[in-house]
Amino acid sequence: MTHLVNPDGIRWLELDGAVNIRDVGGIPTTDGSTTARNRLLRADNLQDLSSADLGLLVDTIGLDTVVDLRTAHEIDAEGPGPLRVYSRVHHVHHSLLPDGGDDVLLARNRAESGADPGSGNPAEPDRVVAHYLGYVSHRPDSIVGALRAITDTPGAALVHCAAGKDRTGVVTAFALEIAGVDRDAIAADYAATAHRIEAIISRLRGSETYREDIDRKTVDEHRPRAESMERFLTEIDARHGGVHRYLHGHGFTPAEADRLHAKLRD
Repeated sequence: MTHLVNPDGIRWLELDGAVNIRDVGGIPTTDGSTTARNRLLRADNLQDLSSADLGLLVDTIGLDTVVDLRTAHEIDAEGPGPLRVYSRVHHVHHSLLPDGGDDVLLARNRAESGADPGSGNPAEPDRVVAHYLGYVSHRPDSIVGALRAITDTPGAALVHCAAGKDRTGVVTAFALEIAGVDRDAIAADYAATAHRIEAIISRLRGSETYREDIDRKTVDEHRPRAESMERFLTEIDARHGGVHRYLHGHGFTPAEADRLHAKLRD
């Protein structure tokens, strides 16, 4: 159980029971520094962690808080994960999807994101970006709650969903933006999941909870691309005045942003 740093600098955690888990430390910032190690991890589903995995996460890295972005239905269907045996690991739940899941979210956002001749807004974004804008429009409470949990945990925080790609990608991107990470680096971290996409899909196909949804799209359609995150953050700038202003408008104070910045940088 060791950290594996690939040539692109991604700090993967090679675990028995998760295939898309990595530390977002070591990512370059706009002022020439990097993010801190062992402060924020991002991951796919944690249901299959081995005892060795648990030891690495809790005893070696110092995991304190798990931020679960899945829906209540997913959590109920999958059951309690192995990390629940640790009373010192705090679990918080902040779903980024409304009741009804992805289809409801996309339908709502499509209705709201078409071109408006008088607004200067661009035409409807692609499907991936539309999903992400749906999280932002309909679940600001969960985005702020997830970032607040990361900020407040004294040790390492881990944010995850099912694949560790979309919901996890958005929350992680917002955290990295607060930390002053270069936009190209944020997009690169998001797109790094593409290196593991076949393994992610294979793993989720083994779960009755996710099998049907996974098979609705091809492997290539599941593969994240840097340009999707770049477009998404550009849309946040255009629609909300940027990540900082969006979060402040939904109750994440400048003082909290400063604390999150310090946590991910010091």
